[in-house]
Amino acid sequence: MPSLSGSQRAALLDELSGLRRFCFSLTGSQADADDLLQATVEKVLEKGMPDDAHPAKWAYRVCKNAWIDELRAREVRQRYPEQVEEPDGAPSAELVAGRERQVSAVGEAMEALPTEQRLALTLVAVEGKTYAEAADILEVPVGTIMSRIARARRQLADTIDVSHDD
Repeated sequence: MPSLSGSQRAALLDELSGLRRFCFSLTGSQADADDLLQATVEKVLEKGMPDDAHPAKWAYRVCKNAWIDELRAREVRQRYPEQVEEPDGAPSAELVAGRERQVSAVGEAMEALPTEQRLALTLVAVEGKTYAEAADILEVPVGTIMSRIARARRQLADTIDVSHDD
């Protein structure tokens, strides 16, 4: 079974806070973000990573793919609701978390962004990744990252200006 080298393990530990914020940007829910972070770290520790892989980039990619898997699983559960047991009339944990997280204009504006724009903006503006690093993590060209960030910033500026109409 593959394992992480000492330097890979240390790099993964150093990246945990940034990875946690990335998880939140993907999920929009702190509870889901914590679950996604745990799943990501477990996968990286269990499966390891190539010797030549950059630990942070590898972890972000594993995280993104784990979230895609979760979204697909949720879609299946929604498609076949009779197989999911939930108390009648009780709001889902996702709904409760969604209501709780809407506390600021910036948070709401970020949530309104298309996923591709939000992820690109989070990696560059919040996590401090370069455009090239963000492009590598999201597996798209650098120009695509630049375009997504420009559109996201424009939409955020428009949304925030509207919500602070004086």
